[in-house]
Amino acid sequence: MSKRNTQQRRHNILNQVTHQGEVSVDALAVEFETSEVTIRKDLSALEKSGLLLRKYGGAIPLPKEITSPDHTDKVSTQKLAIAIEAAKHVRDHNRIIVDSGRTTAAIIPELVHKKGLVVMTNSLSIADALNALENEPTLLMTGGTWDSSSEAFQGKVAELVLKSYDFDQLFIGADGIDIERGTTTFNELIGLSQVMSEVAREVIVMVESEKIGRKIPNLELPWQSIDTLITDDGLSKQMQYEISAQGINLICAQIK
Repeated sequence: MSKRNTQQRRHNILNQVTHQGEVSVDALAVEFETSEVTIRKDLSALEKSGLLLRKYGGAIPLPKEITSPDHTDKVSTQKLAIAIEAAKHVRDHNRIIVDSGRTTAAIIPELVHKKGLVVMTNSLSIADALNALENEPTLLMTGGTWDSSSEAFQGKVAELVLKSYDFDQLFIGADGIDIERGTTTFNELIGLSQVMSEVAREVIVMVESEKIGRKIPNLELPWQSIDTLITDDGLSKQMQYEISAQGINLICAQIK
C-alpha cells in the first residue's frame, strides 16, 4: 500500500474517532480491507502524534482538557490549590510515592521545605523536579518499561521494585472519578497503580473537581483502596456527600 493511501486511511480513522467517540480495531480492519496489525500500527502512529488515545481493542479521542487551550489557566489554578493542600499531609522524613501526571507533579515545588524525604516515582520529569529542590530528597525510580501514553515507566519490573519497599503515602491522580466505583483512567496499564496502593499506608488521590463524575471504562483504584481524595472547591454538595459516603476523607481545597 502506498504512503498516500496510508495517510488517507489514518485521516479517515481520525475522523471516525472524532465523530463516533470510539473505534475498534476489528471493525476498522473490515472497513479498510486490511489486517488488524496494520490498523494497530495506524493507531500507534496517531497516538504518538498526539491525535488520539489507544485503548484495548481500539481507540478513543483525547480528553478535552488536553485538547482545549482555553482550559489551561483554570486547570493550573486547580492543580496548584490541590498541590498546596496535598503537601500539608507530608511530614519530614516521610517515605512517599508520587505517581506520574501533571496534577501529582504540582506537589513537587510544595515539598521544598520538607526534610529527609524519600520519594519514589515512575516519572522522569518528576524525578528531575525532585532533584532541583533545595532540600534534595532521596530519590528512588521504579524503572521498568517506558509507556509513551502515560510518559512513565510501567510493567512487571516496576511492580517488582515497588514491592521491595513500603511507604507512608501514595499521591496519585486520575483521569476520572466514578462515584460508584473509584478512580478511572484512559490508560490500560493499571497494574503499577494498584501495586503502589498496596505498598503505601495512606493513598491520597489528587484530582480536579471537573473530572469527578466522569466514567471511563478502566477502573484504576476502587474506593476501598483509597483513604483521602483532594480536589478543588468546584465540587457540588451532592457529589461531596456521595464521595464521603464511600468512607473517603474528602478535602476540597480553596482556590485563591
